[in-house]
Amino acid sequence: MTSPTTNNAVADDVLVIGLVSVSDRASGGVYEDKGIPALNDWLASALTTPYRIETRLIPDERAAIEATLIELVDTARCHLVLTTGGTGPSRRDVTPEATLAVATKEMPGFGEQMRQISLRFVPTAILSRQTAVIRETADHAALIMNLPGQPKSIKETLEGLKDDAGATIVGGIFAAVPYCVDLIGGPYMETNPAVSKTFRPKSALRKTP
Repeated sequence: MTSPTTNNAVADDVLVIGLVSVSDRASGGVYEDKGIPALNDWLASALTTPYRIETRLIPDERAAIEATLIELVDTARCHLVLTTGGTGPSRRDVTPEATLAVATKEMPGFGEQMRQISLRFVPTAILSRQTAVIRETADHAALIMNLPGQPKSIKETLEGLKDDAGATIVGGIFAAVPYCVDLIGGPYMETNPAVSKTFRPKSALRKTP
């Protein structure tokens, strides 16, 4: 499903984000998917630049996950793809394997940071296998990140944790995403610093209207 752009910017200049929820039961209609709505809500609060969303709800099948990621990057030309679900140790959890299979570069730091955040809450966070990769074609590239399945955990890993005074306890992974997208040739992304403060080296900062 394709959502409309957030403003009237030219489509080729607009950031395209793919959201993939991996769930046998949600894709089968057993219950309502909560991953994509949670991602949609968070992005709406965090991004201040125009963007368009491509959503996919698929089962825990490795071939389906691989095909979906390839289609979102190569055909839909997403610059960023966020998956949710399928990252645990059970036999049906194959999202990381599918993600690595379509990758040209692995970006393990994202998964490491997600586990650091989740370990603040539960010791079983070490069982999570989230990772991130870059997929490159001849003229396009995208960052693909595996996120947790629960809306609360999605928000925490993207945004990070703060104390009651608003000071950062653990940084969220999204702070590094805009600069990563810069480096692979994607659109310049800006965020609401109250939600996720983007970090870029001074040499990479651009003046915006």
